Amino acid sequence: MKATIRTGIIGGAGYTGGELIRLLLHHPNTELTFVHSKSNAGNKLYQVHEDLIGSTEQTFTENINQDINILFLCLSHGESSKFLQENVIDDRIKIIDLANDFRLKEQSKIGNRVFTYGLPELNFEEIQTSNNIANPGCFATAIQLGLLPLAKKSLLKDVYSTGITGSTGAGQSLSATSHFSWRSNNIQAYKTLTHQHLGEIHQSLHQLNSKNASVHFVPWRGDFTRGIFISSTIDASVSIEEANDIYKEYYKQHPFTIVSDKQISMKQVVNSNKAVIFIEKQNDKLVIHSAIDNLLKGASGQAVENMNIMFGLDQTTGLHLKPSAF
Repeated sequence: MKATIRTGIIGGAGYTGGELIRLLLHHPNTELTFVHSKSNAGNKLYQVHEDLIGSTEQTFTENINQDINILFLCLSHGESSKFLQENVIDDRIKIIDLANDFRLKEQSKIGNRVFTYGLPELNFEEIQTSNNIANPGCFATAIQLGLLPLAKKSLLKDVYSTGITGSTGAGQSLSATSHFSWRSNNIQAYKTLTHQHLGEIHQSLHQLNSKNASVHFVPWRGDFTRGIFISSTIDASVSIEEANDIYKEYYKQHPFTIVSDKQISMKQVVNSNKAVIFIEKQNDKLVIHSAIDNLLKGASGQAVENMNIMFGLDQTTGLHLKPSAF
């Protein structure tokens, strides 16, 4: 008999909550015990996440059932720490936070809980023995996966990254730049060189022998719903062959990160937990392209991946998802 992991979700009405519900409902080792939402208490899950019709009759609840093994926090940034201050969660319950509250080491402790930064391609062993995980940000995941192998070889200094994300990256609440009439046939740079994920990116690169590495990042809002595509440019003396060898060696034990020998596109990863990487070189400039689904490898998929590692399951369990290639 397979072990059953009893799971709960706080903040299940948004995009990341919806993706997490889908994954946990179909995961072979989990039972979705409750989904908490104050604004939707009493409503069926499929009344909010309409694609769940026929998959579950479960309703949202205001109650927190502590007869669980792991709790996922799918709250707005800054709300997770507030929730844990206001609610006593039994120490035996593991927590994965999908917000940015505990990602930086200086902010990784609250009460008796210490959070491990949950990027499996960086901290796999630490995740195995951790009770609390700070899930990485979506842009941070895509950028880091494009840079970690070079950081480990101390080959990074100044990195110039551009990246584009879909409208789901802005969350479910309507804003001036997320509704259809603004996004359609439109793109825009935003938070130039000041994006909130830069802190966790630098923290990880410095962890891997690249204390002088500095990432200069310009994010873009795209006119599509989901996915992230990053291009990072660095000065590099290594050949393209050496670079590919470095990347393939680094990721050979990491099933979700694939180094491609030809150009990549975002459709290769959307609706999956994959990250794909492609490297190009012109003269002394190396360009690393990386693509992920912002709601899966960049959020809920990576959270389930972390759960699998924490409970000793195969890392890919419940995450064999087909990309929307056409």
